[in-house]
Parts: sequence; structure tokens; C-alpha cells
Amino acid sequence: MSAHPPVLSSLTAAEAEARLSELGALLHACVAAGASVNFVWPFTQAEAELFFARKVLPAIAAGTRTLWIAEIDGRVVGTVQLDVDTPPNQPHRAEVTKLLVHPEARRRGIARALMAALEDRAAALERSLITLDTRTGDFAEPLYASLGYVAIGTIPDYCIDPARTRLDATTIMYKTIRAPSAGAASL
Repeated sequence: MSAHPPVLSSLTAAEAEARLSELGALLHACVAAGASVNFVWPFTQAEAELFFARKVLPAIAAGTRTLWIAEIDGRVVGTVQLDVDTPPNQPHRAEVTKLLVHPEARRRGIARALMAALEDRAAALERSLITLDTRTGDFAEPLYASLGYVAIGTIPDYCIDPARTRLDATTIMYKTIRAPSAGAASL
């Protein structure tokens, strides 16, 4: 893989639709490498593409989700999503979903760059609290902690691992990225 730095961009629903095969290939590669991101084997690239087509594209079009990609030499090597589809009593909160970095592109700062873009967007939307969950003990957990996310607890036996061999716990984490806006602070 090239030594060039990643180029980050957020995609419109139309742009994401045009890149479904690339997005599906990335998701498929991450699950094949053991990522616990809601899918289990057997899992095809076509199913990965359907996930983006059915779950992600409509939310982007509705304005409730932002999808970033990281590219190196024109190849999609990472993604992350910011979900702001929250109830009326949580207009200050957002959720991180599907932080993915291709196994061949890891340990190059791509996840950190994607998370920085996500946090900047959350702040621009006046979302001061970001939440996420990650498989307990996974390589992503210390990454999130190094970015300032605080673990508040675990839920045992939360999900089946991708190989269907065991139940895994999940760790719930959060980060406050800035003070609430004046309207939220006066509540």
C-alpha cells in the first residue's frame, strides 16, 4: 500500500451509491479480519453493499447521518459515520457508527483522522456528547480511550462474534466535545 497520506471526504447519498462496491468491499474485508460490526459469517460482499444501500444511504439523504471515507491513491481504506437521528430530548447527542479501516491500511492514523472529522462535524451541529459502543477488549477500545472517550461500563454477552464461536461483551463509551449551546445549558 502507498505511503501517501489518506484523503478524507464526506459523501452525499448519490456519491455513496456510486461507490457501493468499494464500501461493501471495505466492510467485507473488515469482517473477514474479525471486526465485530454487526455481521457474522457467512457474509458476502453483496450483503455488505446492501447494508450501505438500505441503512446508510437513506439516512444520509434524510440528513441524519454523515459518512466519511478515507482514500489512499483513490482506494477507499476507511469509513466512519456520525448518526444524529436522536429523539427530541437528545438534540445535543450523536453516535459514532462503523469506524472501519481496511486491515492492510491500519496503524497509519486513518481511524484518528476519521474520528477528528466526525468530532468537528458533531461540534458544528452543536452535538456536545458523542456515544459509541465497541467490542470489549478489541483493538478499537484503546484507540477510543486515547481520543478521550470514557468507558462507562460493559454489557456481557452482547453479541455473537463474526465467526459464531462465542458471545462477546461490548463497552459503552462517551466523549464530551464542547460545552452545550446556550439553549441547552438553560434547560
